Amino acid sequence: MHNRLGHWYEAYIGKVIPRYAFFSVIFCFVFNSLVYTGTQILMKNSKHYDLSTSFDYSVQFVPEWVLVYVVCFAFWAVNYIIITREGRDEWFKFATADYLSRIICMVFFIIMPTTNIRPEVTGNGFADNIMKFIYMADPATNLFPSIHCLVSWFCYIGIRGRQNIPLWYRGFSCIFAILVFISTQFTKQHYIADVIAGVLIAEICFCIGRRTNLYKKTGKIFDKLNSKVFGDIIYDREEEQEYF
Repeated sequence: MHNRLGHWYEAYIGKVIPRYAFFSVIFCFVFNSLVYTGTQILMKNSKHYDLSTSFDYSVQFVPEWVLVYVVCFAFWAVNYIIITREGRDEWFKFATADYLSRIICMVFFIIMPTTNIRPEVTGNGFADNIMKFIYMADPATNLFPSIHCLVSWFCYIGIRGRQNIPLWYRGFSCIFAILVFISTQFTKQHYIADVIAGVLIAEICFCIGRRTNLYKKTGKIFDKLNSKVFGDIIYDREEEQEYF
């Protein structure tokens, strides 16, 4: 039997995010922040490498692309929530890939800290001011691989081929992810190598998440947490299979 919190959750939140995914989807964003910010603090005084190429130098700075760069945070939230609704096993396969990708990013951020030279923002328009804020709040470190590109590509491949999700939205997610890649170049937040690495790591981790049994261990951990908090047995909504 679920407790009062479980009843409340099902009544107000469960229709958006299934209970089996609640803590694990939150952890996706918490773990991302811990890896990104934690390694910035850890490697603050270390030597940082500039991986800029002739291509990177040839791309002009266009601050208006910061709007795509910022809007993608909402894109991440929406698509991750959509993916939680694809069934317990499918969600934990995806979540496992997501966690694994951040571990790989953390390794790169530690063994090969990166940086670049940002352009001076001289304008005073809306996009210019947002760009100035981002440059001030987000140091030019932890560039390779690009988490912005990695997560945006996860948002697409997590629904790629899902016939229950409208084709137009799957197409939109692919196009928007590519626009995010472009935005990282025009805002000078990343090198082209960061984009490529982000996409490759997302694809590799997604494959591991789907083709191995690692997701079962991930699911078991969060099933136990959900059971303790909500006080009930967790069921898969598609297969109606008990997990406790």
